[in-house]
Amino acid sequence: MDIIKSIEHEQLKNKIPELKVGNTVKVHVRIKEGNKERIQVFEGIIIKIQGGGVNKTFTVRKISYGVGVEKTFLVHSPLVEKVELVRVGKARRAKLYYLRDRVGKAAKTKEKIGARIEDKEITVKEEMSEMPVEEVAETTTTKTTEAPVKSAPEEKPAIETEKVEVQEVVDTVKEEKVKDVKEKTE
Repeated sequence: MDIIKSIEHEQLKNKIPELKVGNTVKVHVRIKEGNKERIQVFEGIIIKIQGGGVNKTFTVRKISYGVGVEKTFLVHSPLVEKVELVRVGKARRAKLYYLRDRVGKAAKTKEKIGARIEDKEITVKEEMSEMPVEEVAETTTTKTTEAPVKSAPEEKPAIETEKVEVQEVVDTVKEEKVKDVKEKTE
């Protein structure tokens, strides 16, 4: 992997929300003021999504006291706590710049009838196990002793098998002829 791509891969979030243009969302943003920290909610319509990877952004527009306000958020930013889906909108374009010229109800997108409001998340990268490989090799256990055994990862068998104890069972029942048994049952 390229050095730049590997550094960018570390910066990606594990799960990102499924964003679509035209949806009305609530973006929970962490804001630092001096030494205080709080979460502020910005609710509006997604008018564009652009970029990819670490640089993927989405722009949310709302009208506040009669003035249009647009904010662009990085999808993978640690300052974006979560994105809540409020309304599923119907959009036939990738960029909804025409909403900038509209006022009031006309500045909204039509709602998709019967659409479920679900906060779906897309898994970008899978979570790795918390223990490094060296620690896994040092703390492997076998089923027979139940005590930690230090061994190299190559020595561990691919399929774990259990030792089965075989006991001989001696039949103490008398053997009778089949004919005798049939006669007794009749």
